[in-house]
Amino acid sequence: MRQFILAIDQGTTSTRCMIFNQSSQVMGVAQHEHAQIYPQPGWVEHDPDEIWQRTQQVIVGALAAAKLSHNDIAAIGITNQRETTVVWNKRTGQPYANAIVWQDMRTDALCRELGEIGGADRFRSRTGLPLATYFAGPKLMWLLRTVPGLRADAEAGEALFGTIDTFLIWHLTGGVHGGIHVTDVTNAGRTLMMNLATLDWDAEIVSIMDIPRQMLPTIRSSSEIYGTATGLLAGVPVAGALGDQHAALVGQACTTPGDAKNTYGTGCFMLLNTGTTIVPSHHGLLTTMAYKFGDQPAVYALEGSIAIAGALIQWLRDNLGIITKSSDVEALAASVPDNGGAVIVPAFSGLFAPHWRSDARGVITGLTRYVTKAHIARAALEAVAWQTREVLDAMEQDSGVRLNQLKVDGGMTVNNLLMQFQSDVVGVPVIRPVINETTALGAAYAAGIAVGVWRDFSDVSANWREEQRWLPNMDQDKRAAQYALWKKAVSRTLHWIEE
Repeated sequence: MRQFILAIDQGTTSTRCMIFNQSSQVMGVAQHEHAQIYPQPGWVEHDPDEIWQRTQQVIVGALAAAKLSHNDIAAIGITNQRETTVVWNKRTGQPYANAIVWQDMRTDALCRELGEIGGADRFRSRTGLPLATYFAGPKLMWLLRTVPGLRADAEAGEALFGTIDTFLIWHLTGGVHGGIHVTDVTNAGRTLMMNLATLDWDAEIVSIMDIPRQMLPTIRSSSEIYGTATGLLAGVPVAGALGDQHAALVGQACTTPGDAKNTYGTGCFMLLNTGTTIVPSHHGLLTTMAYKFGDQPAVYALEGSIAIAGALIQWLRDNLGIITKSSDVEALAASVPDNGGAVIVPAFSGLFAPHWRSDARGVITGLTRYVTKAHIARAALEAVAWQTREVLDAMEQDSGVRLNQLKVDGGMTVNNLLMQFQSDVVGVPVIRPVINETTALGAAYAAGIAVGVWRDFSDVSANWREEQRWLPNMDQDKRAAQYALWKKAVSRTLHWIEE
């Protein structure tokens, strides 16, 4: 009997494959990084072909690590970096251009153009999202306007659009030989083109963006059989798809209204489950899908999206050479008692939630001759925590729910110094689960529930286990003073880019 679930976690900097058993234990894992391409300041790209190659490599690696074959796999689940935009030819499989990554800012002028009527909130009542460079729709507009031959092929039905989930599902289910062109509600909801109420493409918005309807994938639920894999996983159902943050929400068993989690990856993303109610945000958050499993009602969430978290540590490593590997940052930061007066606001891609300021750029403030690279390392970790505090405040204001704990996951949560500081600045316990990479686990649950490996969310909750918690240990007056200093530093990032 097939009882194992294979999850593909295609992230911003790497692709991971994890295989889980019915008890949610990890049986095998493999991971490969892919290139980050920066053609111009503010532009970020990936090579879609490289991502597909890495996906195949990690499938092989995880199966080998688990000592399993494709015949042991009951279903495949996919989770992915969300707004990253790919266009490819359905007859050749060739991408028309590099993928435009969610962090990319080249669509700033296009977003302003779209906002000339109705402003930045022109589509918010239908999509839950402001006009921002973050989302996939404007990226697709840019590609259609600038890539030679793309519009003609799109209008002829030859060119396909997708976020990374769509691209991978198409390849897994046959590619040029009948690949399935679908996406799920969580990924479609990050394009600025899906109506949150109807769960379908909004015809008026698609028309305003001048996007040929035939290039858009069919929107499906997050947990159902989309098709059957060919190639390495021949015969295995592809049965789940969730954007990475939604997958982490499921993996953290945040399936009850009021449950919240924060994921620390390349960026930082906090989601609050609001149940079947679409809650508008008035404090700079996104109203988004949480998930939709099969025929069950759609579940919604409030989200605070932070562009730069782990990416800031990579910047210390790759651009400044302050550390040799990312894990070195904790020891370096812990070698000093505080930040020495330095504050970093990493607005490399502008400011995301709760500010949404594309004119902002990163700053390091408070520098004196006293400041060393250790203080810079500590300030970088603190920046991640303060950004999360801003989002948590906005979430409590929008929802009226006072969070009494914060579930955390993602690569940065192995950093104990960061987790303690996070608890200090939000003033509530921070809790890390046994399985830290909950994005892959959430995708596994989506696929496994679709094929009956797990019954429902009661199995998800039963499998969740706490590994460690941190309790706040900072004086309230000190917390308030440091938060005021952080906000002062944030104000220094604004108006840097003139229109």
